Amino acid sequence: MHVVFIEPRFPANQKQFIRALAEVGATISAIGEGSKASLDDDLKRWLTHYEEVTNVCDEQQVLAKVRFIQRHAHVDRLEASVEAHIMPTAHVREAAGIPGTSARTAFLCRDKPAMKEVLRAGGVPCAQSSAAGSLAELREFAERVGYPILVKPRDGAGASGAARVDSDRELEAAAAALHLQHGRSIAVEEFIEGHEGFFDTLTLRGHVVHEFATHYYPNVLEAMRTRWISPQFITTNRIDADGYREVKAMAAKVIELLGIETSATHMEWFFGPKGLKFSEIGCRPPGVRAWDLYNVANDMDLYREWAMLIAAGRPSQRPSRRMSAGIIALRPDRDGRISHYDGVDAIREAFGANLIDWHLPPPGTPTQGVEAGYMANAWVRMKHEDYDRCRQILDAVGRTLKVHAR
Repeated sequence: MHVVFIEPRFPANQKQFIRALAEVGATISAIGEGSKASLDDDLKRWLTHYEEVTNVCDEQQVLAKVRFIQRHAHVDRLEASVEAHIMPTAHVREAAGIPGTSARTAFLCRDKPAMKEVLRAGGVPCAQSSAAGSLAELREFAERVGYPILVKPRDGAGASGAARVDSDRELEAAAAALHLQHGRSIAVEEFIEGHEGFFDTLTLRGHVVHEFATHYYPNVLEAMRTRWISPQFITTNRIDADGYREVKAMAAKVIELLGIETSATHMEWFFGPKGLKFSEIGCRPPGVRAWDLYNVANDMDLYREWAMLIAAGRPSQRPSRRMSAGIIALRPDRDGRISHYDGVDAIREAFGANLIDWHLPPPGTPTQGVEAGYMANAWVRMKHEDYDRCRQILDAVGRTLKVHAR
């Protein structure tokens, strides 16, 4: 099995996909934006061939490199795992005649209004939504659905670029921030109240072979806009309980309707007064290194399992469901440079046995904005056999471990 992988070096966990493919015996070529000389020793050892481009999202550059590789060896799979790479890779895949995620599937997993249109037609409950190409269309949607509503880029990931809108004045401001006045089409949705989580899978020929459920505290939009909150997400080991039956069925239906074949997926969902609602999907692994938590919680290696599905066409591991595991993001008390921490020794003493790892940037490190995400500044990851206790431990970390800046 010969796999061509897009961009093996950045972000850092891209290397794990290469490592896993090598471990299961695949022949690996890669296409990336750095020089061959810049590859580390592991990548040089694992890769059979490497091609450099200036931009891995430039379809013509990547297609030329893929065709060059094809002239020398048969290519069985062309794979990417970063959201921005999925659509251009699908186009190259189809142009080069390589099996895998289709351009239609990649588009539907990227374009929010088109995605929800297909899913609603197939019976999947979603928020009311539409594409809007003008302020008038936004106002018409708001009048029909009622405030609050959510506006965001059609191809945004997670809460990136998203804004809750509660009034006509806020609607105009949000439209301007998303450059709607320059002819850009954006997504507009009914705002769904309720608890938010995500559901991740590995699929093989359209069937779910592994699934994981994770909960946000608080919901992402609030977490990415509010400094004083130390947001967290926790993967549960109770996924086989009856309460998850509905979200499992919904995920399987989404995968069928969107035509996902052998792939990782990342789905967002809400549950509240209007019941379970599908939010969006990425045809790729989750971000924020969520697979690390799944690996710890389930005594498995998901990178290797992904490689087995891609290269061997079969699973090789079963999740133990032994642990719950989560991450808490710790925000500096202001923008600037980190000056010091409070509570580090207390957390180590109280929860050392539960600590997976942590990242505490040294004093002098520039801070990053709240909107930069869960791993932008300091963070701590914890585990416990009981989900509720894991959440309590993360809450205690948020109360105790403080990041100061000046």
